[in-house]
Amino acid sequence: MHTFNLFSIFAQKQIVMKNSETIDYDRIAKAIQYINQHFKQQPNLDEVAQHLHLSSAHFQRIFTQWAGTSPKKFLKYTSVEYAKWLLKEKQATLFDTAEALGLSSTSRLHDLFISIEGMTPAEYKNEGKGLIIYYHFFETLFGLVLIANTNKGICYMVFVEDNKNALDHLFQQFKQATFIKEKHQRQLDALQIFDQKKANLNSIKLHLKGTDFQLKVWNSLLTIPEGNLVTYSTIANSIDNPKAWRAVGTAIGSNPVAFLIPCHRVIQSTGNFGNYMWGSLRKEIIIGWEGVQTHESESF
Repeated sequence: MHTFNLFSIFAQKQIVMKNSETIDYDRIAKAIQYINQHFKQQPNLDEVAQHLHLSSAHFQRIFTQWAGTSPKKFLKYTSVEYAKWLLKEKQATLFDTAEALGLSSTSRLHDLFISIEGMTPAEYKNEGKGLIIYYHFFETLFGLVLIANTNKGICYMVFVEDNKNALDHLFQQFKQATFIKEKHQRQLDALQIFDQKKANLNSIKLHLKGTDFQLKVWNSLLTIPEGNLVTYSTIANSIDNPKAWRAVGTAIGSNPVAFLIPCHRVIQSTGNFGNYMWGSLRKEIIIGWEGVQTHESESF
């Protein structure tokens, strides 16, 4: 097992009302954080449950219900060894992925489910002037999110620790836009991405403010299959600019749409998961959860 630079993103919650899904996520996050911090002592189920002030049976039940596997098995999907195995054995090239799906080119991969439309030069330059942006907060499997959309698609989606800060950042991205707090069908479509069964998913359109280079990088991220991990250099190669891996890293760090554009699937070449805009621990948990969903029957 390995340790991470863990942010204290779960230390102080400013959300007064939480549903059971978010409460369970917080518990799972605290459990994984505790195990990582005490991995040398190899804490057992009873010790972790006691740390969460839960009975062992209750902790085992909510963890298995949330993650789809036991705490012990889940932790193997958050290890450097697992990441290295994926990079070595499971990282299909973008071309191979496209060929397996019967597509003529990698550029068409994102058309299967999620597609990106860049904002017009006028919308970009004028900071969203003339746009109407709808926004709302939602509980998800990985915590509270703020989702915003124009009539063309999702333009912003972030995990939230502080509601006001999240809104302030959204308003700063589109200073001249008109904002309406309202649930919208595009937001509800986006929430489907957190459905474990992912049955009958609707296509999701993204309407993003970004440079041509950023849009190219974000499109490339959409080609990474769930449960797989790639490196920054892989993304740089995929956009035919192998020397631009640092700029690629910056573009990935500027991703305005969490989870839908899976920047969490990009890791360091060493197998370390690295940083994440919405917390290293959350990135670790998402990678572990996706690993369970796609590789539970495989050994490594």
